[in-house]
Amino acid sequence: MELDLAGAELKSVLNRLRRAQGQISGVIRMIEEGRDCEEVVTQLAAASRALDRAGFAIIATGLQRCITDMEAGRKDGEDPEQMRTRLEKLFLSLA
Repeated sequence: MELDLAGAELKSVLNRLRRAQGQISGVIRMIEEGRDCEEVVTQLAAASRALDRAGFAIIATGLQRCITDMEAGRKDGEDPEQMRTRLEKLFLSLA
């Protein structure tokens, strides 16, 4: 399955990933500076949530595309059960 994000979806995912990138850089800097453990973990959790949200947005787009493809009769040689299993694995990889 190709990643096919429309303009607004793409912008949203990229913004989330850039936010996570900045947060991870901040975590690295905080560790190097010997900052408080609680502050570091709080920032790390925020980065993790940003990555999760980006992943979920990508999966949601994939699900939407699969439903559209199935309704249009284009299954790329993959039966609905195979597609469901593959998407379930993708979703669970973020859980």
